[in-house]
Amino acid sequence: MLMGRYEYSLDAKSRVNFPPKFRAEMGDNLYVTKWFDGCLVVYGERRWQSLDEKFARLPVTKSRDLRRIIYGNATEVQPDKQGSILLPQYLKDHAKIQKDIVVIGARDYAEIWDRQAYEEYEKTNDFSSIEGKLDDMEF
Repeated sequence: MLMGRYEYSLDAKSRVNFPPKFRAEMGDNLYVTKWFDGCLVVYGERRWQSLDEKFARLPVTKSRDLRRIIYGNATEVQPDKQGSILLPQYLKDHAKIQKDIVVIGARDYAEIWDRQAYEEYEKTNDFSSIEGKLDDMEF
């Protein structure tokens, strides 16, 4: 299970370290694409294939917009020997990533955020704002 928060900085070549614990669980082939709330999502091979199978079962007429966003902006990356992955400019632009980032675990995928954007997101989405959702889950 992917969990935790890791803070890193982009290097001069737009590479960023990816948490060793996440790499161990997700494998060598990672898929990065645009995600909700102005961040990026990272899937491992198994989870990406599962997502792909779900898309294959949906009619194109109901899923084309999401397919365009998810697949049209996806890139496959392999961590280098130091555990870094390369983020293309268009993905950095989407997430407004300048230098400092946060990588968070979200159970079966990871998210990459600009650090300042994530801190702002956390301020507006604290436990009081999600309390009803926890009730719905019978938490």
